[in-house]
Amino acid sequence: MSTAAAAPEPQAQPASPGSSEPRPGGRFAVLQRVAQGELGSLRVLLGLVVIWGIFTIANERFLTATNLVNLSLQIAATGMISIGVVLVLLLGEIDLSVAIVSGLCASIMAVLVEQHGWAAAPGIAAAIAAGALIGLFQGSVVTRFGIPSFVVTLAGLIGWQGALLLVLGDTGTVNITNPTITDLAGKFFTGATAWIIAAVVVALFALSSLDARRRRLRAGLVAATPVVVAVRVAAVALVSFGVVAVLTEDRGVPLALVILIAFVVVFDFIVRRTRFGRHILAVGGNAEAAHRAGIRVDRVRIMVFVLGSALAACGGILFASRLLAVNQSSGGSDLLLLAIAGPVIAGTSLFGGRGTVWSALLGGLVIGSISNGMDLLALPSSTKYMVTGGVLLAAVVVDAAARQRRQRSGRV
Repeated sequence: MSTAAAAPEPQAQPASPGSSEPRPGGRFAVLQRVAQGELGSLRVLLGLVVIWGIFTIANERFLTATNLVNLSLQIAATGMISIGVVLVLLLGEIDLSVAIVSGLCASIMAVLVEQHGWAAAPGIAAAIAAGALIGLFQGSVVTRFGIPSFVVTLAGLIGWQGALLLVLGDTGTVNITNPTITDLAGKFFTGATAWIIAAVVVALFALSSLDARRRRLRAGLVAATPVVVAVRVAAVALVSFGVVAVLTEDRGVPLALVILIAFVVVFDFIVRRTRFGRHILAVGGNAEAAHRAGIRVDRVRIMVFVLGSALAACGGILFASRLLAVNQSSGGSDLLLLAIAGPVIAGTSLFGGRGTVWSALLGGLVIGSISNGMDLLALPSSTKYMVTGGVLLAAVVVDAAARQRRQRSGRV
């Protein structure tokens, strides 16, 4: 259901005289743009096809409706955390505390609702507010004292683990029975409702594509032709209705997946179409230049850390809803690795200023498919960690190589 193609794609610059680089209009233009880190969605989709093909050959249950519904539930919570990770990465920073923050905030919600009798809505709001306050604290420390975000959030990774144990107390586990919370991951859409959701997704993508084309033409920039827009809309429609057709063969379209896509759409709009989003990209691209342009760099950094931790809290709530409990291991295991690996694999640069919010969904789908496929093959945890770590390292190397190639060609 990706609408990553809606984002205006950067235009390749003409090769300088005597340069050995292929010209953007030539036969190798697409390969050149992929090598420079552009057309990331195309690269990810091709990789996803390969991954699904390998696991389907290895285990015929991989592409069954039941497993795909399970996969969508697995990536929903991780993808939610990854949205916040994308925002932080676009800023050129890193947040190593998002996973444990998700577990801590989910525990706060569970304790308030299940042990203190709060209603679901106030409990969820309190968890998200706790996440925002954590982000405010960590972002303020980073900006006020000039400490690298790596160090501050690494301390948070350790400190918030202690807070998690404190919140859970002696029991160590809190079961979640509130139907409003459990329905977040336990509710599925079938029949006409599921098809209407797909139709809304296609309609929103079509409107976004037409609006992007109109804006580019008004600004005197090169824009996609009507035929290209129509092909993109048709492709999204094919994927959207195909996904609904497959998922409804089992339990239906999960509410958690709908929530994830809605958050991706909203934050993609914020990054691409609002002043705040442009400020994030500007600070991530060159903080000094952004400061000289009048952008309040410290405020942008703090707000991004606030959003990152608040989205981590939302992801933790979805995890708690799916598992029907929180415990001392909530936010642990390989969650941090998966939440960061997904966006990086999908093309969000670790160096800041480049990437899209859709990489949270696409990357989550890739890394989730790898994890799910290895689970179906009953591979040991040692193998899963090594494979996932290797994929992340490969993605980082590709990102660094693309950045070096852009620098050699004189592009930002």
